[in-house]
Amino acid sequence: MMRSLWTAASGMRAQQTNVDTIANNLANVNTAGYKTQEASFKSLLYQNLQSTSTNNAGENKPVAAEVGLGTRVSAITSMFKQGNLTSTTNPFSMAIEGDGFFSVRSADGDVLYTRDGNLNISPTIQGNMLVTSDGYPVLDQMGNNIYLPTNFAAKDMAVSEQGVIGFPGEDGNVRPLVVDGYEVRLGLYQFNNPAGLEKTGSNNFAVTVASGDPIAETGAANLTSSKVHQFYIEASNVDVANEMVNLIVAQRAYEMNSKAIQATDEMMGQANALRR
Repeated sequence: MMRSLWTAASGMRAQQTNVDTIANNLANVNTAGYKTQEASFKSLLYQNLQSTSTNNAGENKPVAAEVGLGTRVSAITSMFKQGNLTSTTNPFSMAIEGDGFFSVRSADGDVLYTRDGNLNISPTIQGNMLVTSDGYPVLDQMGNNIYLPTNFAAKDMAVSEQGVIGFPGEDGNVRPLVVDGYEVRLGLYQFNNPAGLEKTGSNNFAVTVASGDPIAETGAANLTSSKVHQFYIEASNVDVANEMVNLIVAQRAYEMNSKAIQATDEMMGQANALRR
């Protein structure tokens, strides 16, 4: 009966992690660019209760006598489904429609990637630098910080669907801002396996071996480019109703495992109380 205690305990631990994951999704329901996470489970080792594969008559058994030893969390996967686009009045707000990521530089100098387009500007000696809400510089297609001229008014800023930063033209197109001989364009990158990115907090992701190297959208063959929408923010893709259902299911599974432990404890108490 000790086996059932450990088996049910593993189920409670797994469901606790599941509840933690769901709680994190609900906590980030209003976080811009947040991607919902799902916990996956797998069974643990199986114990063979019978060493022989034949019955008393020497005939082969159609099925084996094995019992499982519980479950554990195998992965917590981010679901990169497109979130709804929410309009804003900030000209530096940009939402990505597609599979792309903005590239930013952290305080440590590492290049990170994010879907959070809640951007702004920070005055510097070189000019007004385009930064994230945490102050991380946003990088262009060349991997450089994006500086806007000091006389560049926010109301005059325009961003094309291809991520080109410039001025609104009379024909409705964007007149590119040219710096050092090249057009200033947001650095947009995609990954073969975005679920393999490492979450570093503050809506940022870091490259891992599982995610693969970043693929620049500019000039990449056989790659569907993303679209950038100015005056929009990509909202979280958390489905509150679905998360609440998952929370109830996880809570009931946790409760059933606790009942199994209680039942095993009562059975052990009855066995210990037996008298000759």
